[in-house]
Amino acid sequence: MSKALEGVRILDMTHVQAGPSCTQILGFLGADVIKIEPAGRGDITRGQLRDVPNVDSLYFTMLNCNKRSLTLNLKAPEGKEIFTQLIQNGDVLVENFGPGVLDRLGFPWEKMQELNSGLIYASIKGFGLYGPMSHLKAYESIAQAMGGSMSTTGTEDSVPLCTGAQIGDSGSGIHLVAAILAALYHRTHSGKGQRVEVAMQESVLNLVRVKMRDHQRLQHGPLAEYPNKTFGTSVPRSGNASGGGHPGAALKCKPGGPNDYIYVVFQPQIWEPLLKTMSRDDLVGDSRYSTPEARLERLDDVYALVEEWSSQHTKFEVMEILNEIDVPCGPIMATEDIIRDEHLRSRQMIVDVEHPKRGTFTTVGCPLKLSDSPVEIESSPLLGEHTEEVLTETLGYTAEDVQRMRDAGAV
Repeated sequence: MSKALEGVRILDMTHVQAGPSCTQILGFLGADVIKIEPAGRGDITRGQLRDVPNVDSLYFTMLNCNKRSLTLNLKAPEGKEIFTQLIQNGDVLVENFGPGVLDRLGFPWEKMQELNSGLIYASIKGFGLYGPMSHLKAYESIAQAMGGSMSTTGTEDSVPLCTGAQIGDSGSGIHLVAAILAALYHRTHSGKGQRVEVAMQESVLNLVRVKMRDHQRLQHGPLAEYPNKTFGTSVPRSGNASGGGHPGAALKCKPGGPNDYIYVVFQPQIWEPLLKTMSRDDLVGDSRYSTPEARLERLDDVYALVEEWSSQHTKFEVMEILNEIDVPCGPIMATEDIIRDEHLRSRQMIVDVEHPKRGTFTTVGCPLKLSDSPVEIESSPLLGEHTEEVLTETLGYTAEDVQRMRDAGAV
């Protein structure tokens, strides 16, 4: 079976998280991803948050699997020449530098089009390529703050909170994957590449879409499905309320640790079977709880009632019991639960990978599943591991040429 993106060459000029998360997915799908790193130091995350001395950090290894590493000095004349040839032989160039970096190095989009009219030039920026804020830098928390996530995350009386999910960085990365695939498809009938961009602020906003829905509904009165007592002119922070059509809550479970909770969605039809499962037949038909409207008026009482029962069982026991009566629920999965979860491992979303220096590390697999294009996850590359391979096999240099360029500091 062939890889979905077999034959597609990606020039990966990304660093940290947003860009590498995008190019790693492309590598998972079978593209030849050539990670172009500064000669000498490489991607800055190789040394960030190290847990093992003098070994690439997990920050780097978990975002750069299925890639080849080429070191290149873009300020050296020979380095620029190599980069020119890579552009001429590439399909997609991906970068997430600060605004204007490649332009200042002499490679604006117009120059790239001249070198290769079929090249797709893809960028992640904090606020896009144009607009009043396009010159500003952004980080994960800034994107969450300015994309609408933080103002709607937390409890009614808490400060705005960041979600633990990296929706600004990795969220932008997966958005860029979609844009690149669309541009590659467009090229199949147009023959032309194009400029592709994703703004971190806009990626977060896209994921906050339902809150923008609720903002407009709010103009016509309070949001009944929110537990908040008062409403202002913007969608409030509403804790763990789902914001959907049915109430839901995280309920305590045995033995009472920080992640011993299960999230339960209270659909109207599950109430009577739930009462019987909890051995509370005495409340079947009780007018205080018999209708969804009545339960909505006393949600705190409803949650307390079910929590009294759930706290006598582990979160996984509760999940098993409630699934038998078709109650939508899910245990709060701590990182230690996730890393050993049989379901995720069976689907290769939690994968053990052998690294030449680190040994075995565990990483997150590919969330995109294709029936005829299986994903095989390979270790992240050592710095410059494939420099000679790329230059000789892809660009036709000799081993002597490569050594001369090493001596000149170009690679």
